[in-house]
Amino acid sequence: MIYLELDFGCMENSEITDPVFRDAVEAIGSGNISRLKKLLQDDPRVVSKRLDVPTEGYFQHPYLLWFVADNPIRHDRLPSNIAEITRLLIDGVRQNARASFQEQIDYTLGLVATGRIPKESGVQIELIDLLIDAGARPGNGHGALAHGNREAAQRLMERGGKLTLTTAIGLDRKEDIERLLRQATAEEKQIALIASAYLGKPAMIRDLINSGVDVNTYIDPSSGFHSHATALHQAVYSGSLDSVKILVEAGANLNLEDRVYQGTPLGWARYLQKEEKDESRKEKYSQIEKFLLTLNSKNT
Repeated sequence: MIYLELDFGCMENSEITDPVFRDAVEAIGSGNISRLKKLLQDDPRVVSKRLDVPTEGYFQHPYLLWFVADNPIRHDRLPSNIAEITRLLIDGVRQNARASFQEQIDYTLGLVATGRIPKESGVQIELIDLLIDAGARPGNGHGALAHGNREAAQRLMERGGKLTLTTAIGLDRKEDIERLLRQATAEEKQIALIASAYLGKPAMIRDLINSGVDVNTYIDPSSGFHSHATALHQAVYSGSLDSVKILVEAGANLNLEDRVYQGTPLGWARYLQKEEKDESRKEKYSQIEKFLLTLNSKNT
């Protein structure tokens, strides 16, 4: 399965003008903990500094601690001692940047839980536990689910995270889904629809539509889930033709564009089919493209 990764703030080390900060970032990436310890001893304030680049996106003005997640991606793999490095940095922040401590560990947890490299490096759960043990708040798991990190979302719930309708859907917790759906606000149902479409859950999509949800609404970015596209876009991405058909039958607009790539659902189907390496998923996108083309021909 391919990833529609958005380049919101990745940088080269050469862009970091503060030499101590740059050396510390390089030490994190290479796993050189002895070098990192020396840098922190010589300049403890480095853990309280924020870079002046990037100036936008989810990684804008990062703290040093944020770099342990490699999110946005800078390397193919995290060093084997990244947990030890993270623990060292957490201690440094606690001692020398108390005013920003909670902000730093909470956001680092979010980067770890949503990241692909921590997962592929086999350290995602360990880092989640380490950060929560240090006081990070586990949140609701939306971001982890939105980036395909189901085990991370499950761990966040085990560590005291807030179980929402969206999280219950992502973790297939049937009894919780039924209970939370009855209690859900209109906004919670909208987020759940986007999540259900992204995850390719046609039965859940139908239940949400029957509950009165608007199939053409873009959700708020603060939801923690994908807010740049409609449910139909996300259903296309999931490869579930049944999900696409249910949304179309419910009145999903075929011509709405996503807010990042300015692509229609048909455009997404074509792009995904072109980029996908897995032949079975490629065929699913091909079927969705043919279905959407049939609808377009009927409407012209």
